[in-house]
Amino acid sequence: MLNTMKMIKAIIKPFKLDEVKEALAEIGVEGMTVTEVKGFGRQKGHSEIYRGSEYTVELLPKVVIDVCVPSDMADKTVETILKSAKTGKIGDGKIFVSPVEQAYRIRTGEKGVIAL
Repeated sequence: MLNTMKMIKAIIKPFKLDEVKEALAEIGVEGMTVTEVKGFGRQKGHSEIYRGSEYTVELLPKVVIDVCVPSDMADKTVETILKSAKTGKIGDGKIFVSPVEQAYRIRTGEKGVIAL
């Protein structure tokens, strides 16, 4: 289990991104990929009024954070995201954890946990 890694994908509310980023930096997470996306879950969108007309926004803006960490850091990383992304309201998001078979640093050719 020495050289194993986990990919953590967190879908969060956009305004929580800075808070999550800072919290992850504090526990030693050095890199991440952030993608702006749209989607829905149980929240199913909401109604808005624009220029006097009501319409339904079905896909809500979200942010996806992808972080690859050594397996022994996965639980702490997930706990940190849970704590820093939570508002307690519907639509706070989801976290998925997957095993990573291998990682490579393109510049040096390093592989495994050292490439993170």
